[in-house]
Amino acid sequence: MKKPGILILTLVVGICVAGASQGKDAIKIGYFDWSDNLFITNVIDTILTERMDRETDLVKADPALVYQGVAEGELDFHADAWLPETHADYYSRVIDDVIDLGAVYTRAKLGWVVPEYIPEDAISSIEDLKSDEVRDKLDGRIVGIDPGAGLTRLSKQVMEDYGLSDFGYELSVSSDAGMTAALSRAIDNEEWIVVTGWSPHWKFGRWDLRYIDDPRGTLGGIERADILARKGFYVDEPEVYEMLDRMLIPLEDVEAGMYRGEETSFEQAAQEYVEAHSDLVDYWVTGRMDD
Repeated sequence: MKKPGILILTLVVGICVAGASQGKDAIKIGYFDWSDNLFITNVIDTILTERMDRETDLVKADPALVYQGVAEGELDFHADAWLPETHADYYSRVIDDVIDLGAVYTRAKLGWVVPEYIPEDAISSIEDLKSDEVRDKLDGRIVGIDPGAGLTRLSKQVMEDYGLSDFGYELSVSSDAGMTAALSRAIDNEEWIVVTGWSPHWKFGRWDLRYIDDPRGTLGGIERADILARKGFYVDEPEVYEMLDRMLIPLEDVEAGMYRGEETSFEQAAQEYVEAHSDLVDYWVTGRMDD
C-alpha cells in the first residue's frame, strides 16, 4: 500500500508564491526549517519566480517526509541532502527513486563546537571532555539539536564511542533554536558550553567559535549539500532542472546569507543575494557567460 502523500501538509505548512507563468504547474519544493536550507530554498524560489517567471509551492516538513515526498513524486526537489554521511539513512531509503543533481554547496562539516574563550589547553578534543574539572564546568551536558537530525544520530554515537555517558555526560536534545539560545546565554555569561554544530551556520558569523577535534572520526569528514529531484523532473522541467544543475554557492556566501536571514528574513537575504550576484544568476538560468 502506498504511504500517505506529503502534500497533505501544504494545508498547514505550505507557502504558495505566485508567478506570472501560464499553463505550467507550480514547482513543488520541499524544505526543512534549518537556516542553510531556508536560505538556499529562498534563493532558488527568488530565481524561479523573478528570473524564470514560474509559480512555486514551498512545502516545509521534517527531513524524512521531504525525502519521501521527492521519492514518491509529490515534490519536485529539495536542496539539502547532506552526503555522504549525515543524511545517509534518509538517502539510502530513496536512492533508487530520486535523481542527484550534485552539490549546491560544498565543504560542509559536522562537529562539536565551543566558544573561543574556553582555553584550548582545557578543551581541544572530545577526549579532553573526560576530565572531572571539565565535566563539572560543563554541568555534564552536551547541547544538541533535533532528535531526528543526522547530527544527533552521530552525536549519540560519539557519546558511545568516547564513553561520555559512562563519565557522567548527557546529550541534551532540543532544536537548532534551542541550541543557539543556550549558546547565546552561555556566551553572555562566559560560561563553558559544548554544542553540536555544523558549517555552514549563522552562529559562526555572530560569535567567535571553534570546532574541537574528533580523533575517532565518528562525526565524519567534509560533506556536501546536494539537490535531489524526483524521477522524470528533467523531462517535465528541463529549464529548471538545468538551472539547478548549474547552481553552486560558495560556503562563505551561504554562511553570510544565513546570518543575514537570521538578522532580517530569509526572503530578504535571498533577494539581496540574487541582486548582488546578477551575472552568476544569469549563468545559472541561461548556461551562458558574458565575455
